[in-house]
Amino acid sequence: MPENEFDLKSFLAELPNLPGVYRHLDEEGTVLYVGKARDLKKRVSSYFQKTAASPRIAHMVARVRRVDITVTRTEAEALLLENNLIKQLKPRYNILFRDDKSYPYLMFSGHEVPRIAYYRGSTAGKGRFFGPYPNSWAVRETIQVLQRVFRLRTCEDSVYANRSRPCLLYQIGRCSAPCTGQISVDAYRQDVERAIRFLDGHADDVLNDIEHRMHKASDALDFEQAAVLRDQMAALAKVLQQQSMEDVGSDNVDIIAVATMHGRVCVNLAMVRGGRHLGDKSFFPTQLHDDSPSDVLTAFVAQHYLDALMPDVLVCSHSLSDPDLMALLAEQTGVRARIVTRPQGVRRIWLEQTLKNAELALARRLSESSARAARTQALASLLDLDTDELALDDLHIECFDISHTSGEATQASCVVYRNHDMQPSLYRRYNIAGINPGDDYAAMRQVLTRRFSRVADGLAPMPDVVLIDGGKGQVEIARQVFVEYGLDVSVLVGVAKGEGRKTGLETLHFADGREPLVLGSESPALMLVAQIRDEAHRFAITGMRSQRARARNVSRLEEIEGVGPKRRKRLLARFGGFAGVADASVDDLRSVEGISAELAERIYQALR
Repeated sequence: MPENEFDLKSFLAELPNLPGVYRHLDEEGTVLYVGKARDLKKRVSSYFQKTAASPRIAHMVARVRRVDITVTRTEAEALLLENNLIKQLKPRYNILFRDDKSYPYLMFSGHEVPRIAYYRGSTAGKGRFFGPYPNSWAVRETIQVLQRVFRLRTCEDSVYANRSRPCLLYQIGRCSAPCTGQISVDAYRQDVERAIRFLDGHADDVLNDIEHRMHKASDALDFEQAAVLRDQMAALAKVLQQQSMEDVGSDNVDIIAVATMHGRVCVNLAMVRGGRHLGDKSFFPTQLHDDSPSDVLTAFVAQHYLDALMPDVLVCSHSLSDPDLMALLAEQTGVRARIVTRPQGVRRIWLEQTLKNAELALARRLSESSARAARTQALASLLDLDTDELALDDLHIECFDISHTSGEATQASCVVYRNHDMQPSLYRRYNIAGINPGDDYAAMRQVLTRRFSRVADGLAPMPDVVLIDGGKGQVEIARQVFVEYGLDVSVLVGVAKGEGRKTGLETLHFADGREPLVLGSESPALMLVAQIRDEAHRFAITGMRSQRARARNVSRLEEIEGVGPKRRKRLLARFGGFAGVADASVDDLRSVEGISAELAERIYQALR
């Protein structure tokens, strides 16, 4: 390719007939779209035909000035690379789904006497994991069921190891108290196995087993044990009656429905594990153009199941637009899931229910979005911003705040508002150093210099509005930084707190000479400004407190005689931080290299 000009004809002629990933870039080098291909030559060339496949493709191709490619060994590898690049680059013409944190699981620990617990993270460790669940509520509800029916422990190991008498959960029939020998280890482990069989979808077998044991205990005149088993059987029967999915076997199934309304789309995911319906979760993709429901579904499946556990069956409201996707996912996940688009029986009921939930969630989101858009419009009008409807969606606001405690652990926060909502994934914290303790002006100068030097160098986007939590003094500091870098000072708005720091009494200060504004508590623009300002303050406070706590906790270890830098480092590494050290027993502490029995006792007593 020529260095300064993209020679399309030569580039297409030289493309290999190999699998890989391609990236369309505009004249500024911004990635517009990321795609995968079994044959790069055929796929990339198809974009530049005389007749575009759709208006969206035509609009994108008109902006393309360069195409980058990466060859992979297989199309499955290309799928993985494509997904990673979409999440990293967030190209304008790719359908994007919010990259949520990992899904929660229910864990049976790998101890001799297992505990059940809510868990997030890798499932490669010891223990048995069930899920994923769509939300934390579903996990905790299941834990409550297992406590009522099987009376399994949920206590931390440090609590379990130091019990001398049963806790309240034993008194109310939610735990069998293996910690104090109220039940033998073997009997407890049998209850654990029954709980696992229940979660695996064999509830009827477990119910029959409990009934058999109840009659056996009654025949042996062990009426106390028979009564316990009777109550256990009644609790399990009640749970089974409450389940909305009946006679479905032990399949692991995900039901995915796509609903559209007024140009917006919702993807609703319902999860069934072991025949039990665990709940559902709604997703709202962004950057849609003229994409069909099949396109949206395909994008969701590709982005979701490379990170989440693939079930045996996907029941979908639409077919996939990429017929090879499931085979590619099977290569990456090791699970060859089956797609069902015309379900029968109970699965059809599941799909209808999931679609209905998608429509309800979308209606709620549209109502909320309308209210949020109205507030954004009010602020844009107040600040005389020249925006049309599309630009209003992209209105980019950043807010900066400083937080410390008497000069200790000073931190600055930057929060971002865009698409009519806060964007936590774009938040940033800045540790402030090299200033006099408590000098908020110097702290604000430092954070703005660090942030906007990148804007001046073309390495970061320029916000449409920059909110500064402070009055005239802080705004003047911000103005000086912007002038130094040749940036537009009209975007700067200071938010000075009113009397008693009550919301609605704030004054807005401007860096370009405009008169200050007092809007009043009824102003929707001020309500939006206050929301963003409060979020910046919250984010700064939590960061400062966390930093201060880490510093003080490390200091507490250093104050213990015999714990130097090396031993402190070993302790923190062994137990995953100060909280782990504080929870460790004397025997646990002794297991760390360099920690004697006497020193372990000293550490244990110092941290009580």
